[in-house]
Amino acid sequence: MRQSCRLCGNNKLTQFLDLGYTPPADTFLLKAQLDEPETYYPLKVLRCDSCMFVQLSYVVPQDVLYRNDYPYESSITRTGRKHFDDFAKVIVETYGLADTDLVIDVGSNVGVLLKGFQDRGCRVLGIEPADNIAQIANKNNIQTESVFFSPDVAKKILSNYGKTKVITASNVFAHIDDLNAVLECLDILLDDDGIFVIEAPYLANLISNLEYDTIYHEHLSYLSIKPLVPFFKNNGFEIFDIQQVDIHGGSIRIFVSRQSSRRISEKVSNMIKIENDNDIYSTNNLMSFSNNVKQNRSDLMSLLYSLKSDGKRIAAVSAPAKGMTLLNYCGIGKNILEFVTEKSNLKINKYTPGGHIKVLPDSALVTEEIDYALLLAWNFKDEIMGNLSEYRDAGGKFIIPIPNPTIV
Repeated sequence: MRQSCRLCGNNKLTQFLDLGYTPPADTFLLKAQLDEPETYYPLKVLRCDSCMFVQLSYVVPQDVLYRNDYPYESSITRTGRKHFDDFAKVIVETYGLADTDLVIDVGSNVGVLLKGFQDRGCRVLGIEPADNIAQIANKNNIQTESVFFSPDVAKKILSNYGKTKVITASNVFAHIDDLNAVLECLDILLDDDGIFVIEAPYLANLISNLEYDTIYHEHLSYLSIKPLVPFFKNNGFEIFDIQQVDIHGGSIRIFVSRQSSRRISEKVSNMIKIENDNDIYSTNNLMSFSNNVKQNRSDLMSLLYSLKSDGKRIAAVSAPAKGMTLLNYCGIGKNILEFVTEKSNLKINKYTPGGHIKVLPDSALVTEEIDYALLLAWNFKDEIMGNLSEYRDAGGKFIIPIPNPTIV
């Protein structure tokens, strides 16, 4: 349980959202595990009263989250693959990377981002603690070490590979509890003119679009610019540029370098001004967000119960971690859903954490004559609905839960 802010160390933290107790969102179960004890952890969100950083109150051990057949593959959607290839293209072209330059991706998953760098001639190295995922990456010829990123690991990388031009952390910086250790790693590995690039969902979008389902135990922090600027500055680094991207409901790409090594874009001060002008850190705004979350749960459950009372058959489509937050917080279980469907073989024929709902292939929507599909990966809704044209042609409808429950 956090007693102080992971950025500034201040011990005055204000809780503004309580999503109850849930099991880790990526702990999908085999049938043989359904009768075994399942651990639930508090899912509560705090704001630091000093630097305004938003973070979870409880830190689940890393081994629990990432070492037990981790089921997420970043390459599963066409949208995701294109996004990561474009990400690599932008970095290579903007910073003129050469074929001798090393790019390291922390939390590299199956290596889809690194493949974009490799295809453009860079040397690449993935750091991925989930061993089953690292094995997939290595089979795909993306050199990947199955370890947690740490100063000791950074020293070994330096000894074996030398300094690096670019370190990326796509949807992983916010997963790390000890962020000061990350900065130690950067200091060890980065060239004098090297850059660190973070990509993560943006707190301002989370609040304005009511994206509360993106809150789960892997996401320890919810990133915004105002608290990060002094954090990096106090540790010899600085944010020099920012990009906003559409992925995952609206994300930010944050570019970090050693102090005084690059010109700081006016985007940095502009983003802080926008955050302040929109009052995203105020207690009133955050409590209003919390109340809106409760209203979303009420509205969604009313819709689902109404459809069930009319004799409709409902299933959920896709089983991302965010979907498990939604199902467990709202109490959507087997009394409402017939099953959940997925494209990923890492999840099919397993059971969801908490609700123990069976995961079937997407084709089950048609064969089981489902009337309404609750779309849990709403951030990829266009692609998913396009892929399920047979279901739509058969009369199937989708329920988009965020930000307001809507039938499509």
